[in-house]
Amino acid sequence: MCFGFDPHNGSPLKEKEKEKIHTHRPSWEEYFIDITHLVAKRSTCLRRHVGAILVKDKKILATGYNGAPSRLAHCLDIGCLREQMGIPSGERVELCRGLHAEQNAIIQAAYHGVKIQGATLYTTLHPCIICSKMIINAGIEKIVFEEGYTDKLSEKMLKESRIKVKKFDRKKAENKRGKT
Repeated sequence: MCFGFDPHNGSPLKEKEKEKIHTHRPSWEEYFIDITHLVAKRSTCLRRHVGAILVKDKKILATGYNGAPSRLAHCLDIGCLREQMGIPSGERVELCRGLHAEQNAIIQAAYHGVKIQGATLYTTLHPCIICSKMIINAGIEKIVFEEGYTDKLSEKMLKESRIKVKKFDRKKAENKRGKT
């Protein structure tokens, strides 16, 4: 059944049918955040699965998830360097075999010659300081994230760069659609 019309006879849907469809249809923001969770399922990190997508004009430009660089062994196979070294989450992010989801999305766009200036980054997790600096220089204009991150310098630099940063509120989105 198409939105607004009955495919069998081309007649408009009844109002109740339209409301039923509308309450299950996510907003664009919720749709893209949901896709980041699907992308995160490809992660090879043993600590956290993160997904990111770059979007412009409601079109997905690139995706990325956290994991080891191409052609290198995954942490799933050889263990986590950070665990072995006893490094707490959120500290010394440079000491890791993996790339972050945001980094991989930016790299994939560059690898395939896709312009991301002016794009929105949707991500499951607020970017760290290293990713934030890449986001700033890549010309990304907005970040929508679902979970927080304890990186105060990242928050400060993103604010200073005037990139719009928004925390996605799933409960609010579901309530707006009438889902409880």
